[in-house]
Amino acid sequence: MLEVRQLTKHFGDIKALDQLSFRAEDGQITGILGPNGAGKTTALRVLYGLLKTETGSAQVDDIDVAKEPLAARRKLGVFPDKFGLYERLTAFEQIAYFAGLHGLTGNAGKAATQAIIEKLSLQDIAHRRTQGFSQGQRMKVVLAQALVHQPQNFVLDEPTRGLDVMSTRILRQQLRDLRDAGHCILFSSHVMQEVAALCDQVIVVAQGRVVAAGTPEQLCEQTGQTQLEEAFVALIGSDEGIAA
Repeated sequence: MLEVRQLTKHFGDIKALDQLSFRAEDGQITGILGPNGAGKTTALRVLYGLLKTETGSAQVDDIDVAKEPLAARRKLGVFPDKFGLYERLTAFEQIAYFAGLHGLTGNAGKAATQAIIEKLSLQDIAHRRTQGFSQGQRMKVVLAQALVHQPQNFVLDEPTRGLDVMSTRILRQQLRDLRDAGHCILFSSHVMQEVAALCDQVIVVAQGRVVAAGTPEQLCEQTGQTQLEEAFVALIGSDEGIAA
């Protein structure tokens, strides 16, 4: 379970978060939709423990991120919007490094790394340096490093940006499998079709506040629309910032 309560955050004169509150449940895929600058990435960075807010709190499985950051991170897998890798490392070394960051060292770290490599079918590239990997291969390695410590919760920021069709399909199926296994998945996206197809719950954010929440069907019903994109436009009151 992931939850933020009454988050307020300024960057200079800009209010990025304005008493923002939402909750993502176990066994569900929850999507955050919002125009550019709505506060989506800021909220996710608070959950990661990368940003502090002026008011409010963020919790990962009832662990306060600000008070117990290391305990919270052990419960959280993070899939960033850029697939940055240490290109002099092999895929195995890259994943094992992240296992170690979460306390899995020695034989335990090697076993966890090997297990996630087999689960994601990475055996053919496991001992190759990541320099020169395709975008799809990089995505799989980043996914593996996010899952190697078997977190209950998984956070993704625009996960399919830049991926080809096959890589996108692989990632979507992995997210469905995680949800079906009872994990909590929270992701931001600009792709309406992706949110409509994947999400059990959708949180619509504008100007740092939640303006609506519900299933894609409920949001369409609430606004009298038949498509999620049209419902989204009706809820935020503008076409500005939409990237479909």
